Amino acid sequence: MLRGSVFVATGFYTMVRARQKKAEREGKVDEADMRKSRKETTSSNSSLVGGKLYLMAGLGGLVAILYFVYQGYLETRVNTPADFPRVVRERGLDVPERYWGSYRPGVYLGMKTRAVRDINTGLMWFLPRFIQQGGLGLRHWCEQGDNLEQFGWNKHDGVNFGVQNILDRTVNITTSFVKSPGGTNGGDWSNRINIQPIKKKDVNIESGLMYYVALEEGSDASIFPIYSETGALQEIRGKSTGLGGWRLWWKTTGEVTSEFHLVTSTPGLHMLTDTVLRSLRLYEGKTIGLESSLSKQPNKPNFIVFQINAKGPVNLDIVFESDSNQAREESLVDAHYTRALSDWVDQFDLRFEQTFHLGNAGYNSSAVTFAQSALSNMVGGIGYFYGSSLVKSRYNQQPVPYWDAPLYSGVPSRSFFPRGFLWDEGFHNLLISRWDRDISADILAHWLDLLNVEGWIPREQILGREARAKVPDEFVVQHNRNANPPTLLLTLHRIVEGLKEDMNDWWRDYLKRMWPRLVTWYTWFNTTQVGDTRGTYRWRGRNASALRELNPKTLTSGLDDFPRASHPTKDERHLDLRCWMALASKLMADIGSLLGRTDYLKFKNTANFLYDNNYLELRHWSQSHQAFLDWGLHTDEVSLQRPKPPPGAQRHISQEKLRHALSDPQLGFVNSYGYVSLFPFLLELLEPDNPKLEIILKDLLNPDLLYTPYGLRSLAKTAPMYMKKNTEHDAPYWRGPIWININYLAVRALNNYAQREGPYKTKAAQVYKVLREGVVNNVMKEYYRTGYIWEQYNDRTGEGQGCKPFTGWSALTVLMMGETY
Repeated sequence: MLRGSVFVATGFYTMVRARQKKAEREGKVDEADMRKSRKETTSSNSSLVGGKLYLMAGLGGLVAILYFVYQGYLETRVNTPADFPRVVRERGLDVPERYWGSYRPGVYLGMKTRAVRDINTGLMWFLPRFIQQGGLGLRHWCEQGDNLEQFGWNKHDGVNFGVQNILDRTVNITTSFVKSPGGTNGGDWSNRINIQPIKKKDVNIESGLMYYVALEEGSDASIFPIYSETGALQEIRGKSTGLGGWRLWWKTTGEVTSEFHLVTSTPGLHMLTDTVLRSLRLYEGKTIGLESSLSKQPNKPNFIVFQINAKGPVNLDIVFESDSNQAREESLVDAHYTRALSDWVDQFDLRFEQTFHLGNAGYNSSAVTFAQSALSNMVGGIGYFYGSSLVKSRYNQQPVPYWDAPLYSGVPSRSFFPRGFLWDEGFHNLLISRWDRDISADILAHWLDLLNVEGWIPREQILGREARAKVPDEFVVQHNRNANPPTLLLTLHRIVEGLKEDMNDWWRDYLKRMWPRLVTWYTWFNTTQVGDTRGTYRWRGRNASALRELNPKTLTSGLDDFPRASHPTKDERHLDLRCWMALASKLMADIGSLLGRTDYLKFKNTANFLYDNNYLELRHWSQSHQAFLDWGLHTDEVSLQRPKPPPGAQRHISQEKLRHALSDPQLGFVNSYGYVSLFPFLLELLEPDNPKLEIILKDLLNPDLLYTPYGLRSLAKTAPMYMKKNTEHDAPYWRGPIWININYLAVRALNNYAQREGPYKTKAAQVYKVLREGVVNNVMKEYYRTGYIWEQYNDRTGEGQGCKPFTGWSALTVLMMGETY
């Protein structure tokens, strides 16, 4: 309609002017004709003005339409997948040996498939003796508040079996699983739950065990109970697209005092615990059990629980059998289960020694047990999630859902962080890939398939309602301006290095599918995170108006509250990000070269530029501090002060402390010697003959800076913000405590410099021995003292602190023990 109006107005004006010009040429313009012409001209001018106005209105409307269309386009980019072939080619039953697994790391024991929205199984338990007013003490989700003396996998190979030990007050609970292939739907498996009193005097203490089958929201599966002649729940049957038909039954050995069950519907996996708690009743004034009312059972239940109460030692075998496994000779129960589990344990022990060589290195059985537990908790903490993150860009007024997608990923902590984190996962797979390269390749593929069209991957994956129930609201939404260190490239490079002598067609195809996503991801970093000065980089996401923070956090760097420039501006230069980009450029060049690509040269040229030690020192070396540092608008003189109440206000109302700068900030180096200062060394950018390397090696053993007998602290004792709270409520996080991932990078770098020719080779070897032994011995000591591997360690005492168990990157201790970097 708009385009037609423009043509009509233009055509009318052209026709009138042509008639006037023709009459003038022929000399036929008399007074009458002139009056007629003026009349026609006036009429035409009016029409022309109207046409122009119409044209302008139309153009304005067109511009408005184009604006809103473009705005809508910008709004959708944040949740539009990258237009490349997926790296994950095999899903679900395409990988039958990994179809079933302990893929619910957030619960103490849970089995599920790698299918979209199928069945989940899990364990709950309670000890009636310890019931207190206001709570049953029901165990289900891994919770810090449960205060268990210990829990975690002792042995787990990531695929076939796992054995876990749980110490809960008076009982020792051993849980295990074994899988058995067969049929076309993922085969069979069994769980065993064994409860033993810790002391003889507790032999008559009663335990309440519950095992359940639940359907994820939106599942096409169905489950239904099968009853015995007496009305007791005998087994659970079900059917789904991925599993076909199946049955789950159980066998109990021990003194069972009562049995109960529950068949019901629940809103989702996040409500299972609440549903059970609401269904518990007190029978005969002494027995706690589920309400098994047939009248309240729905026609299509999605949650079925059976419960046994037992005294003293009790053994419960849960058996899942696929209808398609017609070749099964005997069920995986009793002695058959015991033999199968024993065989897998023996294979695990042999494989572990062949991989890490700890016995040959002189470690005793206690150290080997610790290392096996660390590895087992890493691979036993791998979960399979499905759903969508909540994301937001500057073009979205409200958060929008990412596309629904699967994620196969390790988790940092089953109790506190039972979900995927981007930069953690790169560290996780340094260990996982050493144990099972195929599992690592699968994990990396799932992460890179989460790349959006912009080249961004959300740094924290909170997929599904069960995962979201564990996350505070302020951390749920992911912003597309926020990066995370590209540590996945560390693992990918290790895999590629191993393929140089053994590149088969599968791996070549895998890397080719991955390449365009890697390029897009790298390009996103190299465009969105660059600084204003050539060759510098700056983490986005710092909040310059964070009035309650002593130093605005840099969550995107992974180093959270490590002190940066006190006043965030676009002038900042972040040293660690520059080093990550140097390493990323080098790794991209290496991978591209291995694939025979000609475009690898542009990455090589960028790497050469970013690895140039002279240019690195020009931007980040502080001559006065004799250290590599960040640069920005900064003052050390800041403090948190409680505002004075305004006149007339009630003085008993306390206001939160606010930040006050006691001196004006100046552009310059940020006086915060710590982990960030080590990055040119940690990522091995420094040439082995660079005199700055000698300074760093000397500083690594200085107890006034970063050295402790337990590992390197995150911030020097001489730094202005050492161990200072970032708000009046937030304890220091990366301002002194010892973190194992950075210590691993330091030990790895020392090992490398100790083998490269240069004037500091001997010194690097000396520091390597001291630091490696200190870290390994302390993590192991704390494990045996507390029962856990920890998130971080106190720089004064070496005691574990933060969340537990933290068998994400803290499990890298195993690589340091085996000296396999």
